[in-house]
Amino acid sequence: MADAARIESTLDGLYPEVPIPLDHRDPFTLLVAVMLSAQTTDKMVNSVTPALFDRAPTPAALAALDEAEVLGFIKRVGLAPTKARNLVQIGKQLVDRHGGVVPSELEALEALPGVGHKTASVVVAQAFGIPAFPVDTHIHRLAWRWGLSDGSNVVATERDLKAAFPMASWNGLHLRIIMFGRDYCPARRHDWEACPVCAWAGVPERRAAESAHDTVEAAIKATLPAKAPRVSAAPRASGRR
Repeated sequence: MADAARIESTLDGLYPEVPIPLDHRDPFTLLVAVMLSAQTTDKMVNSVTPALFDRAPTPAALAALDEAEVLGFIKRVGLAPTKARNLVQIGKQLVDRHGGVVPSELEALEALPGVGHKTASVVVAQAFGIPAFPVDTHIHRLAWRWGLSDGSNVVATERDLKAAFPMASWNGLHLRIIMFGRDYCPARRHDWEACPVCAWAGVPERRAAESAHDTVEAAIKATLPAKAPRVSAAPRASGRR
């Protein structure tokens, strides 16, 4: 796919280095940081994790804390009470089931409390160097704008991006796309002509859809095939007389 190759070359030129935006010390602290980043900025996560990591640098140390203490460290992040509960349980499960070591398998990571596919994919990619293509809102938005996926869901976007780009580039490319989305390709009031990629790779029909709607999310929905209306089943006879 020529456009995909040009996109990759452009992003490589803009971001020759791709540091992981979440501060961490090892696979365990990366897992914690990625979990905390849901509905929270990386800057906010990086502001709360140093104290938490000093107090609980290992799964065993985290498992020994109660939820209230963990909440005290992370209360400024989104969904903090739920995350505090999950983090304590993660510490316990890592100790009980994995010998206090973060597993490198997607399935094992996804079995941990509060760990979804995206979080697990980030950990295997950035902590263990295993090829993965985590899809966040930036990546989902840009893949749609560039015509690399139809925007129907993040599962389809991940599948389509893996097919479009060579596996060796996945781990760095997903970070480059995120940084590009933040720096050049925002969700609102995007200047398609000034964008280093959308100016030539953007799909005209999707640009038109976006200009006709207030948000990218609404524009994506407008371009997807309409779902057939659900037909209600005929009511069953109650058997009562």
